[in-house]
Amino acid sequence: DRRTLRLPDDHPTLKLLAKAKWQLTRRGFGPWPRIYRPASPTTGRQCVQLAVLPWGALDARAWGEHTAELPAPELAALLTTYATRVLTPRGSTAVSGLELMTALRPPTRAARNPETNLWESAPVPGSLSRAVDPAPPEAPDEHPVVAALHPRSHQRTPDQVLDEEAYDWIRDPQLLTDAECTRTHAVGIDVNMAFAAAANRLLVGIGPAVHTPAPRFDPKMPGCWLADLSSLELDPRLPSPFTPSGLPPTGPAWYATPTLAYAQELGHPVHPTEAWLRPDHGPYLDAWYTRLRDAYVATMADLGVTSGLSETEFLTAMAELQEHPDPVLKPVLSAIKSTVKGGIGKLRERPQGAGYRPGEPWPALERPTWRPDIRAAVISTARVNMHRKMLRLAAVGLHPIAVLSDCAVYLSDGPGPLDFLPRTPEGKPLPGGFRLGVSPGMVKHEGTQSLLWAVEMLDQGLNPARHIKGHDAAADGE
Repeated sequence: DRRTLRLPDDHPTLKLLAKAKWQLTRRGFGPWPRIYRPASPTTGRQCVQLAVLPWGALDARAWGEHTAELPAPELAALLTTYATRVLTPRGSTAVSGLELMTALRPPTRAARNPETNLWESAPVPGSLSRAVDPAPPEAPDEHPVVAALHPRSHQRTPDQVLDEEAYDWIRDPQLLTDAECTRTHAVGIDVNMAFAAAANRLLVGIGPAVHTPAPRFDPKMPGCWLADLSSLELDPRLPSPFTPSGLPPTGPAWYATPTLAYAQELGHPVHPTEAWLRPDHGPYLDAWYTRLRDAYVATMADLGVTSGLSETEFLTAMAELQEHPDPVLKPVLSAIKSTVKGGIGKLRERPQGAGYRPGEPWPALERPTWRPDIRAAVISTARVNMHRKMLRLAAVGLHPIAVLSDCAVYLSDGPGPLDFLPRTPEGKPLPGGFRLGVSPGMVKHEGTQSLLWAVEMLDQGLNPARHIKGHDAAADGE
């Protein structure tokens, strides 16, 4: 089937597999088929994972251009490295991101029933063991929960829907100061593995949401809260930390716990009028973060970028990385970054296919890992982390002109990050600000353009952070 890229059930190849006592998973024989033989006392369970490259198993957006065209030995080394450092790929990098969550925190385990003395499947504390419905504000527009509350044509307002997304903000060019207009360059800095860093030590809901009228805000309780943050005055040269657009909120809206906790940190009195809370919660993504952090840092070290480098050495090593000839490690690095972003995105997978009708359930909803609330908490934390660092730089007179997700653009007297990142009197990086380095949460040089280029972008209403590399940064999958 050239449209779905799957072998039909009556294909001769599948008959040969069945004759040899191999079985397929429910996904069938597609770009990433998995064939297995059920467990037996003598052989155990046998399983083989295949990747059909002509069918797009190695998506260029995740693995890099022309990776699927590499010679077989290099492809084998590439997939082995990814499998060793992350896990055996079982589909797209987004699928692998979800599969890694489940592999590290299995939903069930064997437990002996004290009454029958038999082994049974039991849920694992701290794991996502069953699918749960989202709270109404957390659900995407197509979800049955929303269809039951609103007609199909209804456009939900901020007090009806949770909108925790990554930044896409530009500063009003009228707010550029005379001093800023004397700068010569626009320099972009990008946070390494921003979503992974946000997932570290993050408390997220495990069980279903509980509706709570007039709650007292608790910054350690995962959930979403209806609150009015419109009265908090912020510097217009910075994006608001409360909205993806960076524009100040205009009235009551739903916020994930990290966003409201940051409002409280900024000194705003937080008085939510309603909430959907998850009393059963825990650091579900901690092991996931650790696995992907270690994979990223090890791969960067193999490419010559280590944690022990000075800032100047780090920038030089990153510049040399762009020209690094290694055909194996660079695709692995790209795939690791895509695993982070895709895995978080797939927590809120939306319906696919022309035959879908809004209001009907779709297959992803059956997964315990379909959790838009966890996705919202991660993105909220990443955005808050970004704003906290920008606020620290603003305290010494530095304000961004544009932000896109984890990339911020500042005006500078020179072409590199060291030309504008502030220092202490001792010459060290400003505490609480952006720090150059390889670890997740630290920053690297994203790209540089001229001041005139950046101002023209702002005047046209375009985001300089999207094109600071010279192409669309959103296509890079980080």
